Amino acid sequence: MIESPAVELAHEGRWLVFGASGYVGGHLVPRLLGEGRAVRAVARNIKTLEGRGWEGAELASGDALDPASLPAVLEGVDVAFYLVHSMAAGRGFAELDLQAARNFSEAARNTGIRRIIYLGGLVPPEPESEHLQSRADTGAVLRDSGVPVTEIRAGIIVGPGSAAFEVIRDLVNNLPFMITPKWVRSRTPPIALGNLLEYLARVPEVPQTAGKTYDVAGPEMLSYEDLMRQFGECVGKRPGILPVPVLSPGLSSRWLGLVTSVPSAVARALIGGLSHDIPAQPEPLRRLVPQDLLNFREAVRESLQMERDNAVAGRWIEGALMFRGFRSDHAYYAKKSCGQATTGASLENIWKVVCSIGGRNRYFYMNALWTLRELMDWLVGGPGFMRARRDPCELRVGDYVDSWQVVAMEPGRRLTLGFGMRAPGSGVLEFELMPQGERNVLSATLYWHPAGVWGLLYWHALAPLHTFILEGMSSAIVRRAERLCNAEDDRVVV
Repeated sequence: MIESPAVELAHEGRWLVFGASGYVGGHLVPRLLGEGRAVRAVARNIKTLEGRGWEGAELASGDALDPASLPAVLEGVDVAFYLVHSMAAGRGFAELDLQAARNFSEAARNTGIRRIIYLGGLVPPEPESEHLQSRADTGAVLRDSGVPVTEIRAGIIVGPGSAAFEVIRDLVNNLPFMITPKWVRSRTPPIALGNLLEYLARVPEVPQTAGKTYDVAGPEMLSYEDLMRQFGECVGKRPGILPVPVLSPGLSSRWLGLVTSVPSAVARALIGGLSHDIPAQPEPLRRLVPQDLLNFREAVRESLQMERDNAVAGRWIEGALMFRGFRSDHAYYAKKSCGQATTGASLENIWKVVCSIGGRNRYFYMNALWTLRELMDWLVGGPGFMRARRDPCELRVGDYVDSWQVVAMEPGRRLTLGFGMRAPGSGVLEFELMPQGERNVLSATLYWHPAGVWGLLYWHALAPLHTFILEGMSSAIVRRAERLCNAEDDRVVV
């Protein structure tokens, strides 16, 4: 049997994943690579892709809000997956989405792209949600390019890192009893991440999907209350749920910000789409791309197994089980505090100081507070006063630095330490060195994956102090690096 030219071209051409650092893009790229595709993965910051371990993928930097960056990443592309949204930007995200789509549409019009695959969201007959309306409007703008667009509309995606799924996980893990808004009775058809990826990977091979819009969904239509109860059954919890009519969408988004780790801007956008049922008509694409669809319980179990199978990461990656203490009940999304300093010291000298952290050098700034924290840990049976290093100046993956452990390392560029003291959650401290013109920048970032409400309270109570300490630590490290230039023995950090 001879394939049609459209199918043959889809097999042989270069496939672009635009938005590869996002949730779906981050899973789609390795899926396509595993099928032998020629993949160009694009994100605004290429550094977010470099630690993913995607062997064979061409990595590139491109921003849909920067039109000048688009022609180069679209050059030589046959199929483009457009997976961009701006929910995390907060208010005004809808206009950002439309501007990004206009820029991409204009650039695509001037290239040889044969197909755009756009992942949008299910849209009810009369959408009240800015988030849902924005997804539909984005698809319309992309179609203005004149390039055939296949729009895939999905509801809740069941997989680790999906914002809606992580809201469900956090609520069930954090709250044994919850008073919820009435939207928990609204119904939606969730779809397993694996099923969604199968649709995305297959539609470029089906010529008749060009220029069409398709709903995708799993085999069940469930309320959010059903989703939480079924997730609880999968993880051995039975949450009490009491819906009340007095929580508005605004109050609901603030409430989610307190009891989940999903970024508040994303949670606020999601809430707007939960006020009514969101039905789907998935049969047309099911006929063209048949597959076994997982129900919600099966999708949850697959998600948890997916985390276990990918538990070890080469560096800090949002949600990696390794950096959540290998605990799936620790929040997927991390809270974050950061401090940085700019210096004329060389990257080599900054790296020497960073690698001397702990032991007799302590932590360069506010050591009395570090000692107090160690004392508190020791009093509850933790390793707080364990002050030891294998070598006073050199580090390797697996080394202990007092109660911390080196969990990832890129010499001269990045050092990642896992938090070892007792606390309600899992933490990572990461130092990153970056050239900036004629000077260099050191950033120190603390990522915290809370365990339940106590983990969130712990974070909120200490967040201002974290920022203060990280800023001071970064400045103290670069000052030492500047003095190190004059040290007689480069193994002595002054």
